[in-house]
Amino acid sequence: MSEHITAIKGFADLFSPESDTFTHMENVARDIFFRYGFTELRTPLLERTELFSRGIGTETDVVQKEMYTFPDRKGRSLTLRPEATAGVMRAYIESGRSGDAVTKLFTTGPMFRYERPQKGRMRQFHQINCECLGPAEPYADAEMITMAMRFLEALGIGNLTLQINSLGCPSCRPAYRDTLRRWLSTLDESALCEDCRRRMVTNPLRVLDCKVPSCKEHTADAPRILEHNCPDCAAHFDTVRRLLDAEKVPYVINHRLVRGLDYYTRTTFEIVSDAIGAQGTVAGGGRYDGLVAELGGGNVPGFGFACGMERLALLLPEREPVRPEFYVVVLTEAARETAYALTQTLRDAGFRGEMSFTPRSIKSAMRQAGRSRARFCLLIGEDELAAQSVMVKDMDSGEQTPVPLSEVAGRLN
Repeated sequence: MSEHITAIKGFADLFSPESDTFTHMENVARDIFFRYGFTELRTPLLERTELFSRGIGTETDVVQKEMYTFPDRKGRSLTLRPEATAGVMRAYIESGRSGDAVTKLFTTGPMFRYERPQKGRMRQFHQINCECLGPAEPYADAEMITMAMRFLEALGIGNLTLQINSLGCPSCRPAYRDTLRRWLSTLDESALCEDCRRRMVTNPLRVLDCKVPSCKEHTADAPRILEHNCPDCAAHFDTVRRLLDAEKVPYVINHRLVRGLDYYTRTTFEIVSDAIGAQGTVAGGGRYDGLVAELGGGNVPGFGFACGMERLALLLPEREPVRPEFYVVVLTEAARETAYALTQTLRDAGFRGEMSFTPRSIKSAMRQAGRSRARFCLLIGEDELAAQSVMVKDMDSGEQTPVPLSEVAGRLN
């Protein structure tokens, strides 16, 4: 006998009730995001590799270590999307929408990163992603952060911490980068991991994002980027904070928060839970005013965020499968077509249920009806067929009542 084929490590099958939880998250997201004027976009899973190396940044862990990249039959380098924003920007530019004053888009779906699978972090994972393109004002930042918090509140998730920071802009960040690089160069070489010693030269802000405990310890007193923001960036961040305060959205300032992608400018944020271990970020994002231009579009400001659905699922109670209203049991061959027609009639009337195609004994049929979890078992045998009725059994109370075929739908209400 041939060996059975198993799923790839880090790629999971989602049966009910796990799949029901993901559907619930998507439905709540649509409800909240539509209120804020967002529309849904669906982008391809596969893009040209250049889109991510240019958009995310060549010095990021995502591009250097985690992407699923391969040549197609014509030798072109393609990549399974490791995040959604770059693909949304490509679609936005290609569609010609960059001339619109404001474009609000959200996406849902799988992303792919080659990293060590762990609780809440898979190699194929799912995100809910939002992008607001056009507004440069801090009001857009505050609105997006508030919307993210409202979404998580609507899911019923509590005990979350909103962390915010400002990464400055192309005018003030280069000076901070130089200051940070000089400060890092004063550390003993053994204080930083191999990656951070390289980042110190190529992109020193990435050192602040390092998760290695020794790197975090030795850089605890690193210069703070907020103290190097230019007056415009400082005013922008102050307004974001004032608007969050007005909406009673609590937050803390995290001076190490630079996110893992190079395209962020000014406001950046993460929403963190302490209930799912060290990798507790469930949502995050920020402003990326230069990304559209970097990918060949116009000078269009933007702000976006993403929620990791696997991590959110860890914070949600397992959802009970929706209970069907009926299960039709066929007791004799002669009753099968009548049972089939009744099943279709009840579905057309809006009820959820199924029928047993094969005639069964009462004992076997009731076991099957119990496994279906239906509220009512509808039995049709010779006597019911002759009387043009159905024996309706309430599966909770055990009460049985003969009901005319034409009145079954009314009995299930």
